[in-house]
Amino acid sequence: MKTPVNRFKKAISDKQAQIGLWLGLANSYSAEMCAMAGFDWLLIDGEHAPNNLPSIQQQLQAIAAYPVNNAIARVPVGDTALIKQYLDLGAETLLVPMVDTPEQAALCVQAMRYPQNDGKGGVRGMAGARASRWGMFPNYAKEANEQVCLLVQVETREALKNLDAIANTPGVDGVFIGPADLSASLGHVSDPNHPEVKAAIEDAIARILKAGKAPGIITSDEAQAKHYLAIGALFVAVGLDTQILVRQTSALLKRFKPNAGIELPTSGQVY
Repeated sequence: MKTPVNRFKKAISDKQAQIGLWLGLANSYSAEMCAMAGFDWLLIDGEHAPNNLPSIQQQLQAIAAYPVNNAIARVPVGDTALIKQYLDLGAETLLVPMVDTPEQAALCVQAMRYPQNDGKGGVRGMAGARASRWGMFPNYAKEANEQVCLLVQVETREALKNLDAIANTPGVDGVFIGPADLSASLGHVSDPNHPEVKAAIEDAIARILKAGKAPGIITSDEAQAKHYLAIGALFVAVGLDTQILVRQTSALLKRFKPNAGIELPTSGQVY
């Protein structure tokens, strides 16, 4: 059996925009429902959702049944051992939050890659885990470095200062802008639509593209998502499963109980 090609990595390398959905319900049942919709990618959140290694593996397995989707997993922190475990579960693409410096980005690159005979590899520990289908992909250890995909998350004032160096770090495939934490870092807590934040996001997208890397972001505002795609964002999450559930259940009940005092959410927290 051949080591699978990472279709998400190839798509963003070919500058093909990818539309995604954020999964925060931490459940393989709901993950499969979302996979049926046919998004280009689904993000399994290990940072802010109540996920653990078994629940992440179950969602990876559920999503794999629908080959149009590409699963991305967000680790809670850029820890070498944790990155190894997520990769061993079979996640091909990882999103690492709170990367503020090129040094941090370089450590993540090393954690993603196996050592190689040419000395250009990383420090990922060897194991016959699900990633290699327990040895059924015989060349996995030699080919995995070309297929894993590293996305780093820029979401602080410090990260913006170092963005050019972060984006130019060899082995970083894409840079995701976290609008919520970025707005807080810039002094506009819970206001990712503040003019200063929006200007910083647009400037960041341009700088990431200039470095030859893929910019990414999340927004549940349709017009805003289309705007970011128009200016060059290559992987955009256009919704969150948790937010969809909250909004749609509230709206449904309000149609039957209009005087129940239900306040429909007009916006929701994004990452």
